[in-house]
Amino acid sequence: MSKDRAHRRAEREADAARRVAAAEARTARETAARRRKARRLAVLRAVRPRGRRWSRRTRQQRATTVLALLAVCIGAYLLLDSWSLRIAVVLVALLGAPAVLTMILDRSTR
Repeated sequence: MSKDRAHRRAEREADAARRVAAAEARTARETAARRRKARRLAVLRAVRPRGRRWSRRTRQQRATTVLALLAVCIGAYLLLDSWSLRIAVVLVALLGAPAVLTMILDRSTR
């Protein structure tokens, strides 16, 4: 009788040990998957920043752009007599600035 109980207890303990090992293995796999996902997301964020408006330009490039546009606006105001010409020059400068900046400063054409 006691041998039979000892045998059943050993089976229960072995079964419990298998369940614990399976749970630990599952937890380890989930942790590794989370780590891989976090690493992949970090690489994607480093490669392709999102949500930043000026991410492609340095601070110096942005400052130079703003100063050049201000110079064009002030020059148009001082040198032109007609308000319609002044407004036209400012609008052309503001609308043409992104195209000119892309042609001059685009990093993908290096």
